[in-house]
This record gives sequence, C-alpha cells and structure tokens, in this order.
Amino acid sequence: MKKQKISDISALLRAGYTRREVAKKLKVHRDTVARYAGPAGQNRPGWPPAPSPGPQKSDCESHRTWIEEQVRLGRNGVSIYQDLVEQFGFTSKYNSVKRFVHKLKQREPDVYDVLEFAPGEECQVDLGQGAPTKHPTTGKYRRPALFVMTLRYSRRSFRKTVWKVDQVAWARLHEEAFRYFGGATQYAVLDNLKQGVIKPDIYEPELNPVYVALLSHYGVVADPARVADPDRKGSVEKAIEHTQDTALKGRRFDSIEQQNDWLMHWEERWAAPRVHGRAKRQVEAMFQEERPFLKTLPLERFRFFIQEERTVADDALVEVARAYYSAPPELLHQRVPVRFDDLTVQILHPATLETVRSYARKKPGNFTISETDRLFNPSRQTEYLLARARAIGTQTGELAREMFKEQGRIAQRRIQGIVSLARHFTAAEIERAADVCMKRGVRTYRAMRKLIELHRAEELQGQPPLIQLHKIIRPTTEYAAHFAARAGGAV
Repeated sequence: MKKQKISDISALLRAGYTRREVAKKLKVHRDTVARYAGPAGQNRPGWPPAPSPGPQKSDCESHRTWIEEQVRLGRNGVSIYQDLVEQFGFTSKYNSVKRFVHKLKQREPDVYDVLEFAPGEECQVDLGQGAPTKHPTTGKYRRPALFVMTLRYSRRSFRKTVWKVDQVAWARLHEEAFRYFGGATQYAVLDNLKQGVIKPDIYEPELNPVYVALLSHYGVVADPARVADPDRKGSVEKAIEHTQDTALKGRRFDSIEQQNDWLMHWEERWAAPRVHGRAKRQVEAMFQEERPFLKTLPLERFRFFIQEERTVADDALVEVARAYYSAPPELLHQRVPVRFDDLTVQILHPATLETVRSYARKKPGNFTISETDRLFNPSRQTEYLLARARAIGTQTGELAREMFKEQGRIAQRRIQGIVSLARHFTAAEIERAADVCMKRGVRTYRAMRKLIELHRAEELQGQPPLIQLHKIIRPTTEYAAHFAARAGGAV
C-alpha cells in the first residue's frame, strides 16, 4: 500500500472514525485498516491485528503421486474424487480435489526442440521492414522492405532493403545472397509469402515459377514452412528482430543505398564477430567452418524472366508486349503460360509446363508464326469479318477473301483493320484503295490506309484555299459591336 494511503488511515483513526468508516471512506478492507493503523490504532480494541494464517496444506497432498498419474491419463476431477473416496477412504469434499487438480493442470511453458543442422544444409529467408528512408520519387520518408537470409548452422546473415519486392525481385535477392556467401545451401526455408509461394499447401505448395527456376539453377530445394508456423524458421525471425532493434532502430537514411551500405558495415563489424548466445561461439568462426560445405556457384548467373498467362487467340497467336507469336493449334482458345525476357519468348503447355514453342523476341507490331501453326479453315470470326468486308464493297470483300486464302487465320487481324477503316473513310475511298491493292498484289492493311490518305491529300490540294474576306463574310468589328451592345443591355 502507498504511504499516502497509510497516512490517511492513521489520520482518520486519530480523528475518531471507526475502522468500518475508514474502510468505507478509503475503499479498503477493514483488516487492512487494522493492519496499517499504526499508533493511532493501538488504543483501539483488538490491536494488534492477528497475523494472517499461512497457506493450509491440502488434504489431497498425501495422495499427490496417485493424483498426478491420473491427471496425466487425462481424467477429470470428478472421476478422481470418486476413486479417492472408494479406494482410499477420502473424507474431504470434492472442492479440495477440484482445486488440487486445477493447480496440477496449469499450463506449463511451451517446450521447443532445438533443431541442429549440418554446415551448408539450410538457409532461412524472410521479409521485414527497414528504417525510414527518403523515397527517390516523393522525397518523403518511408520504410522499405528488409530481406534477410540466415545460414542455419553459423547464423551468418545477408541483409538488404528494397523498395519493391515482386516475384522477380524476390528471386534476385536470393541470388545476391548466394553470391555474397560464396555458395548455396541444400534447402531454403521460407514463409508463405506471396512473392515465393503462390498457393500454400502442406503437401504440394505452388511456388513462384521464377523462384523455382532460380533455385534449380543453384541446386537448392525450397522448403516452405507450414501456415502459422514461424518457429520453423526461428533463426531468420531472430535475425530480423536483431537487425531492426540494434542496427536500424532510431536511424533515418537519405537513400536506400546508404541504408544498405550501413547494413553491410554493421554485419561485418558487429553482427558477424559476435558470440552466439546458445552456441557460445563466434558467428564468423562458425561461418568459416560452414563455407567449404556450401554448394559451388554456377559460372553463369541466372537469366531472370517474367511468366504470365495468355489466351491463344482465334489465329493461334499470343501477344507479348504488342508482338505476336504462334502457339500449337491444339491449344486454341486456351490459357497458356508464357515465359519471356529481353531476348526470348517461350510458350509452355498448360498441363505439363513443358516448352512447346520458343522464339526470339520481336519488336512491337511484328509477329512470328510457324508454318505448322498456320490455320486455313475459316472460323465464325473469319466469316464475320469477311461479311463486313463484303458490306463495304465488292473489291474490299475480294481483297479480304484473297488475304485469308494466302495467309490463313493470321490475316484476320489485317482484315479487321481494313474493316475498321469505315469509321474514318467513306466506302468509295476504301473500294478505290482495295482495287489498287488487288491490281498490285498488295495484301496489307497499312498499304490500304496509306493509299486512302494519299488520295485524300491529292483531292485537298485541288481545292481553292480558305479565305478570310468575302462579300458574304461580315467583318469582325461588326461582331464585336454586336456583342458589346448585348453585354451592355444585360447590365
């Protein structure tokens, strides 16, 4: 009890208040008033207060060993009480057994197995938040993502902050970590982050395809932890906490490069030379033991790619960055995985994920088609476009039919472009250009549009120039006077 409260008790008793009245005023128990009354309470009856009795020994104590065994078997207090009465002649009440069993069943602290790993066997990876850093675009301070990879045997860590962590960036960070350590581990334990695990599953999780390809390149096997089981990767969890609390707390950086330089310095100067609390050994010394057991790095770095899904169109083409590439006809109208980088484009089979077509990357507007993928049988889309071309005119319909006959369904996009010319030009202009294309053997949409635009420009050149003065054109001063008069009248 606070000294002020004790002083208040003594003052009220000296003023003649009874213990009951003091207890009510100060909202304390009467026994407490008697205990802390001091000299003022010594003249009152019943002083000094009787000492509180200590904890009494339970009547169940003599049967402790037997009761503990029954609790371990999962029996409840009622069944234990009944057997105590029948087998041991227990004379106390059920509540004694209930209290005793409750104390025995109090939850003990969680016990975790200490996992030991061989050198080079496992690394653990996770994401956290870095220190506030000035964003290069907004100029405001934001917290970037903090990536940490920790070698499980030696606890040596790689740390780096980045502004954005997508699937490709996640894989790049792993490669940087492997290069930093000078080798790769056999397994990589990760959380169910969307950057690494697309669909969590305890048996067959679906992983980011770029991440899987990178780990395969370095000979590493991904081992996602179960959902809501962070203790499986406790080493990297502790590493992130240690980094945030020790290396970054209270700091601000003007650039993300500055923060990464500091993290690298802090790892080399402070984190690596430290003595690990449980292992009782220096982290750097254990890392030097582990280093020879890391997998040798491949000579070439991993070639990063983007994998997305595309629908195979009616002409058996898929689009990548406004360029077009043919897929096998049997995949028509299906969603297929497409893997591409700066140099190549690969079309994968949706069921087996095997590469079914591979092409060199094309510039926007171009297309690549294998002759075996070219389709000549007309579809409903083909018939629809040919009918619209015939509606413009005979020559336009004939040109569209010849384009399909020569090029197959690949010509549907060009026919659609020719049909769309009717939005901007007259049917006569389109027919005249189609007639020229038929005579010259030209079968492209661009040629059609160019001819129409050239012909329209020639017609415009033959028209008289626009004039500003004429007997039926009023001078601007007359309009100005009219508007001024109207404005004055409104006022």
